[in-house]
Amino acid sequence: MSFADKVVIVTGASSGIGAAAAVLFAREGARVVMVGRNQSKLSKVAEQCARGGQAPLVIRADVANDNDVKRIVDETINKFGKIDVLVNNAGLSVFSSILSGDILKAYDETMAVNLRAVVHLTALAAPHLVKTKGNIVNISSIAGKMPPFETFIPYNISKAALDHFTRGAALELASSGVRVNGISPGPVVTDFFDNNEVGKLGLSFDTMGASVPLNRCSQPEEIAELILYLASDKAKGITGSDFVSDNGGLLQFKLQPK
Repeated sequence: MSFADKVVIVTGASSGIGAAAAVLFAREGARVVMVGRNQSKLSKVAEQCARGGQAPLVIRADVANDNDVKRIVDETINKFGKIDVLVNNAGLSVFSSILSGDILKAYDETMAVNLRAVVHLTALAAPHLVKTKGNIVNISSIAGKMPPFETFIPYNISKAALDHFTRGAALELASSGVRVNGISPGPVVTDFFDNNEVGKLGLSFDTMGASVPLNRCSQPEEIAELILYLASDKAKGITGSDFVSDNGGLLQFKLQPK
């Protein structure tokens, strides 16, 4: 799957799925635009990209900030003149429940990154993607398809909404030759737990892996390979679809966080 001279924006590229995708795209010849908030982590991933391909354009930005989102697109166009692929991967979870008294705060913070930023970046990138007949890959979660655990309500809502946005965007942009697809991972070994303090809920990768039928968590590279496939010409007939890679999590999920 060659992406030679393709310009690929990856948000949340400082670690996990986003980092793995950035490295794989670079290895396949893409001119990668890495977006993230942690400069130190971005720099380390950028070094990996450069070792396997071209040095990426690194943009330190917060996708919840409207000015930063605009800057992502502006800097990409100023540097490369086009956009071929947009990977909306950045995400977070702020835990709260209805009776906790602060669910609106958690909802606003979660939706700002997991949905609003995706809508905003898609709207700004779409005119450029129309020119290149490019495509978009949105990283969702099986959480959007499951009844939420008590404190996960904002996160599950955001991913369910993201799935609907993916389908709506795919339908609108199809006539312009732009494909839009989603990927819904189950548990993946990343630093998402550390970043979102999931450990406080009594969760670990061991407990997450044991909660699904295949008794394992995915590695970021597994999801990254699926991103590259959907972004490639091999998937030229696929749009508006949601690809689940969850080790059987939707079949049976036995997790019981405290």
